[in-house]
Amino acid sequence: MDWQTHARRLAADVVRPDSRWHEPLADTPRHVFVPRWWENLDGVWELRDGTADPEAWMRAAYADRTLVTRVGPVHADLAEPGAIVTEGKPTSSSTLPGLVVSMYRHAMINDDSRVLVTTGTGYGTALLCRRLSDQLVTSVDVDPYLVGVARERLASIGLSPRMASADITGPLPGAFDRIVSTVSVRPVPASWLAALRPGGRLVTTIAGTGLVLVADKTRDGGAKGRIAPDAAGFMRTRHGDDYEHTTGEVWEKAQASDGDQVSTSPYPLLYVPDSWEVMSMLELLAPSIDHRVAQVGDERTVWLLHQDGSWARATAVGFLGSPTVHQGGPRRLWDVLEKIRHRLNREGGLPVYGAQVAIDPDGTTTLSRGSWTTTL
Repeated sequence: MDWQTHARRLAADVVRPDSRWHEPLADTPRHVFVPRWWENLDGVWELRDGTADPEAWMRAAYADRTLVTRVGPVHADLAEPGAIVTEGKPTSSSTLPGLVVSMYRHAMINDDSRVLVTTGTGYGTALLCRRLSDQLVTSVDVDPYLVGVARERLASIGLSPRMASADITGPLPGAFDRIVSTVSVRPVPASWLAALRPGGRLVTTIAGTGLVLVADKTRDGGAKGRIAPDAAGFMRTRHGDDYEHTTGEVWEKAQASDGDQVSTSPYPLLYVPDSWEVMSMLELLAPSIDHRVAQVGDERTVWLLHQDGSWARATAVGFLGSPTVHQGGPRRLWDVLEKIRHRLNREGGLPVYGAQVAIDPDGTTTLSRGSWTTTL
């Protein structure tokens, strides 16, 4: 199987030939780490087996795209041939290579840096091991199966970083110059600050947003940094086999109930995850909203759901029609969203990207830009 040709093409697509990441991308067999994956077709997850179609396997593995390897508790490695999953959200994946490299670049990794990374399939760990000595790399995941199989696949290509099964929001196995997390957190775990060496750097994303947080450890044990200008999104940290599903009862009400308030929005209908900037601002102000969307013919509906019982449903015909909005529960979620859109319309932008970040030793994280400030 001529995977090297595909890997070299991927490297050329992602970085310049003189980049220090070109050789790791060109020399790392990504297909080894993703022998099976899930494809989403019209809301249904279908299993793909690389060995059953090697040509499709090479196309998928060496494209700059994310490959989902786990939906809910069901890992593609362990699924029955031809399996289909009709419910659940992705819980593990092989992140698109370009984004992995972007996160590493934000970390400004030196040749002698000791680095902690998150495992997933192990492909990102392999890239870092190719860039550094594998003895400088520690890779952790909350899922013991993922750690075990990644260790085997790394060993099969001659790499042996330190591997550990650990909740990344808890105590970390060692001291590090860099921490790069491709799972999102809120706030930054205090254990990261304890594990960072003086002057060390952490790179992660804030859960539920597209915000890449880059911060350097300060003498007081906290950290200071910024929100990067580019956007990225990763799965949230989880502490068990699957994410908790907390909006089921709210969803039942939100589908058809008139709610406590009915209004007409002045803005075209927006499915919030389609806008990185708006989604990030909304998540900072009203964390953990569950976004859903459906379309029947020309009629499109979006929902905002929260575990506290708050919900909003907005429906419009076509993309330019004025949405009718129903809201219920203790908070008016759509009103929060519209305040954000008013600000965006008035100022031409939102203050989230480029914001300064200050992190206290206990992990309390404050973002600020101009007169705007918010604490996670």
